[in-house]
Amino acid sequence: MKIRVAVLDDNKSYLNRLSVVFTGKFADKLEVYSFSALDGALAGLVENKIDVFIASDTFNVDTSKIPSGCGFAYFVYSPEVSSLREQKTICRYQKAEMIYKEILSIFSENATDIGFKMDGEGETRICTFTSASGGTGASTLAVSFAKRLAKIGKKVLYMNLEKFGNSDLYFSGEGQFSFGDIIFSLKSKKVNLAIKMESYVKEDSSGVYFYSSSPNALDIAEITKDDVRQLISAIKAMNSYDFIVIDTGFLFSSSVIEIFNHSDDIIFVSDGSEVANEKFMRVYNAIDIYERQKNIKILSKVSLIYNKFSNKTGRIISDSNIRILGGIVRYENASTEQIIGQITNSDDLAKIIYM
Repeated sequence: MKIRVAVLDDNKSYLNRLSVVFTGKFADKLEVYSFSALDGALAGLVENKIDVFIASDTFNVDTSKIPSGCGFAYFVYSPEVSSLREQKTICRYQKAEMIYKEILSIFSENATDIGFKMDGEGETRICTFTSASGGTGASTLAVSFAKRLAKIGKKVLYMNLEKFGNSDLYFSGEGQFSFGDIIFSLKSKKVNLAIKMESYVKEDSSGVYFYSSSPNALDIAEITKDDVRQLISAIKAMNSYDFIVIDTGFLFSSSVIEIFNHSDDIIFVSDGSEVANEKFMRVYNAIDIYERQKNIKILSKVSLIYNKFSNKTGRIISDSNIRILGGIVRYENASTEQIIGQITNSDDLAKIIYM
């Protein structure tokens, strides 16, 4: 389906430029109607069954005349103006992709019962990175894997669900929203979550899509088992991504187990030290007991990859039932960015892609 958008502006030159851009870039997503007079625009809202109405701030729109179910915002000149006349705003001078995402966000608030598919075809594969012990570099590998996927032409979403994780340490992109806004939308249950998540996503220069971390680290602690299910269902409903890379710390909690249930691959990261190996085996055995009690399948999806590995201080677990993906050496005197660059080109990450 296409979102029907009406734009009211007395600057006909801007209207024409906007229509050309939208037609060229979003012809399969948007149906745009242009107006330069308020009365004509209001009449067109009903006639064309408009979903989102955007009016220049030079017009004072009586919002009571906007049909129910039609979202509304003012076009403003400055990104610093967050609201006008108690209505949402969209900065008119920004990239078309950002205006499109703001339109999606507004549309989502009136589209709770509407099915909406984004671009893409085929199955979305979920790869979760975690660790039984801290300091093994699970986030570094998750980020490197996501970048590797993007490098070979896959469309990938990186999602950090660690309690104190920070996606912005590894990625940057345009947009004003964070994962905290996603959690708010999830809890409110008043929006179409899939559309809202598509409108909030950012794209890194590497080609990886991601969500900025919430300013409040405690927001992640609010995510429940049901929330995880809704998040993953919403992302899959977008039908946009080849891979979802989830980065999460390990806790034997219902929300983490739910992530594992929805994952196609669960990659534990260890440095091969005695302590890390012991913790991994305890986790592995606990999951074995849990899945037999609950009659679920998790261990068949588990693999182990070694990071910061050294033959002098590390040992590879010899249990034949555990799938070992290989080892990545410790990089001395290198920044996190340099390490990620090296690991991104590692053959061991390629094994995960094709296993």
